[in-house]
Amino acid sequence: MKLTWFGGTTARIHIGGVILVIDAAGAPAQIVASELVSGADCVVENFGAGLEAVDSAQWRPRKAQRPLDEEATEPAVACWQAGPGALLVEAPGEPVLLLIKGPVPELGRWADGAVVVLFGDGEALSGAGQTVLAGRGLRLLALAGDEAALDQAIGALRDVLDGAALLALEAGLAVEI
Repeated sequence: MKLTWFGGTTARIHIGGVILVIDAAGAPAQIVASELVSGADCVVENFGAGLEAVDSAQWRPRKAQRPLDEEATEPAVACWQAGPGALLVEAPGEPVLLLIKGPVPELGRWADGAVVVLFGDGEALSGAGQTVLAGRGLRLLALAGDEAALDQAIGALRDVLDGAALLALEAGLAVEI
C-alpha cells in the first residue's frame, strides 16, 4: 500500500493493485484535481458520504477469492462509510485501511492489524488517536495535519502506542506502508 496525502482530506492511495483517490475536489490550490484523478481506478468524493454504510463494530473483511473462482464479481478494492467522517477501505492481501476525519466509530476485531489515518488539528488528532489505540492492536497510526497539530498529537500519543507504529504524514510525500 502506498499513501500520498496532499492536504485536508485529499489522498491518493495505491492499494490492492488499484489507485484510489479521496476528496480530489478538496485538494489544495496548488494541486490540479484533474491531474490527481488521472489514471485513478476509483474516486471517492465527500469522504465517502454517499457510500454504503456499514456497522464498523460488526463488519468483517471479505473472504479471499479462490483462484478457482473464475467468475469473480467482487471488486478488488471496496470502500464503505464506517460512520460520519470515517471511510473503510479493504483490498485482498492488504491490511484494512480506515481513514477518519470525524468521530471515531466503534471498532471491531478487524481493527487489530489495521492501518488508521487520522485527519485534523492537534486536538482532533490527539483525541481520535487515543480512542483508536484504546484496546486495539493497530499496525500503524498515521497522522495528517500541520506541524503544530502533529507536535501536539505526537506528544499526547507517544506513551499509548502499545506496539503500533506512528507516522506523521507530510503533504505531497508518498509513504509505502
